[in-house]
Amino acid sequence: MEFLIKYSAMILAFLIAIIGHEIMHGAVAKYYGDETAAREGRLSLNPIKHIDPFGSIIFPVLLYVSQKMAGVGDPIIFGWAKPVPVNILTVVNKGGYLAAVAVSLAGVTYNFLMALIASSIIGFFYPPEGIFSAWMVMFLMYMVVVNIILAIFNLIPLPPLDGANALKYLALHFRWYKIVEFYNKIEPYGMLILLIILFTPLSDYIFKPAYILIGLLL
Repeated sequence: MEFLIKYSAMILAFLIAIIGHEIMHGAVAKYYGDETAAREGRLSLNPIKHIDPFGSIIFPVLLYVSQKMAGVGDPIIFGWAKPVPVNILTVVNKGGYLAAVAVSLAGVTYNFLMALIASSIIGFFYPPEGIFSAWMVMFLMYMVVVNIILAIFNLIPLPPLDGANALKYLALHFRWYKIVEFYNKIEPYGMLILLIILFTPLSDYIFKPAYILIGLLL
């Protein structure tokens, strides 16, 4: 029963975090006049439309297993949903580069908000009395953990992450073209750099702010 409570709560929190993150990109883009995500049905709450076979299933399992094999006491679950299509040119044309920054940071904002809400209500179910309240405590705890980790990770200023996109559009707004040129040069290598970070001890330094924030919220 404990196994079922833990992993059902973890998986649901993970799906809410990654799917909501992507939907918010599309929703804010729609606010600025880009109907691409809405037209393709990607603002739907149906998880089937958002699950990426590698990012939502294979990668999280590999990461979790690798942490278990490395002796990590409570491994993190991490991954991503299928990116929501956004026509950023439409967003820029109708709202400027700051609108593009807002679209870039929409998912991160959602994740921080979900973590804050979960942290605020977890006390209503603690100490747990019965299976339901035990599940809710576990679910809300993972809502804090997964959303904070996803938000902090996406703020890393490396392409293709949201932090890099936001910084690039901010640079375009202020005409800091050297920064734009730098990102254009490293963009082809961004995913390789991120994988190296995730599967090496470098991840400890990257996620340290996340662990501190999780500790404050829980």
